[in-house]
Amino acid sequence: MRLTLLLRRPYDFGEQVVAHWFPGHMAKGIKQMRANLTKVDCIVEVHDARIPLCGRNPLFKEYLGIKPHLLILNKMDLADPSHQNRIISQLKKQGVGNVIFTDCIREENIRQIVPAITERIVCNPRFHRAETPETCIMVTGIPNVGKSSLINSLRRIHLKKGKASRVGGEPGITRSVLCRIQVSENPLIYLLDTPGVLPPRIESVETGMKLALCGTILDHLVGEDIIADYLLYTLNEHQQYRYVEHYELEGPCSNIETLLKKIAIKLGKTQTVKAITGVGNVNITVPNYTAAAYDFIRTFRKGHLGRVTLD
Repeated sequence: MRLTLLLRRPYDFGEQVVAHWFPGHMAKGIKQMRANLTKVDCIVEVHDARIPLCGRNPLFKEYLGIKPHLLILNKMDLADPSHQNRIISQLKKQGVGNVIFTDCIREENIRQIVPAITERIVCNPRFHRAETPETCIMVTGIPNVGKSSLINSLRRIHLKKGKASRVGGEPGITRSVLCRIQVSENPLIYLLDTPGVLPPRIESVETGMKLALCGTILDHLVGEDIIADYLLYTLNEHQQYRYVEHYELEGPCSNIETLLKKIAIKLGKTQTVKAITGVGNVNITVPNYTAAAYDFIRTFRKGHLGRVTLD
């Protein structure tokens, strides 16, 4: 049965919070990218397959659009695969014709990248880099879309080598443009890893919520209680009720406080607080809603609550 859940609107993030979504290291990162453009033959933009249309940084096209471009929609194992044809069609309308879906797990998806890069470069003049034997690409994207994981997967497949970039589940692991990293021997390809850079302004509150839900914005900037509320709304809207089985609920739920209480009790996430009564102080046990929201959000991000495409 489809539930009707009205998301509280509007979510007022305020100018101060929005400004913090573009901290100093992001502005520095854009400047470093532009400074390194003369060394680059192709731009590889990595984005989250769950939000393939929203949240992409327009600064990449504005500042880096003169180079051949390949869009990789990563984390496809977390997105609804039934939307792929629609997404590709909509991206083509936006002028994006070169798209590869990956998940950094299945090698057949990762193996498409090097031939696609080579094809893009062959079709475009390299000008002052025409005599350079190796190819250099720049990997860009917003935070926490799996750029470093993708780089490490390329090295594992083509060079049989281990990690060259740090990987983490929170945005902001890579904070500056690194030195060149080799990812292929034949053809000889190096790349520049770059920090995740969000747009200076998020186009809408809804876009901001989708970015937060996918972990591209630090949770505390939005509030885990708000993210959890939007997640419940989203799962119900997509008729994705796997959370019912995962948390052993009686059925779908439309109220976030009710859900978080049940999650807290199931996981033993409770806390003791002191209550002042007419007969003295009494210790009572209450659910830890913050801990429950934390578990709910991260369980979704791991893919345990179903595959959802938010756009």
